[in-house]
Amino acid sequence: MTTWEYATIPLLTHNTKAILDQWGEDGWELVQVVPGPAGSTNLVAYLKRPKGEK
Repeated sequence: MTTWEYATIPLLTHNTKAILDQWGEDGWELVQVVPGPAGSTNLVAYLKRPKGEK
């Protein structure tokens, strides 16, 4: 059975692709993007990868 680890990261709207590309190179898969805290123009990304992959 696969077990997962998760990460939550802020996304700067002007640099989203570069941020996600870097995390993807490290084995992370994007699960969801949601708006950041109220009053923020940033987004929050939720990512996952199988445990033990680094």
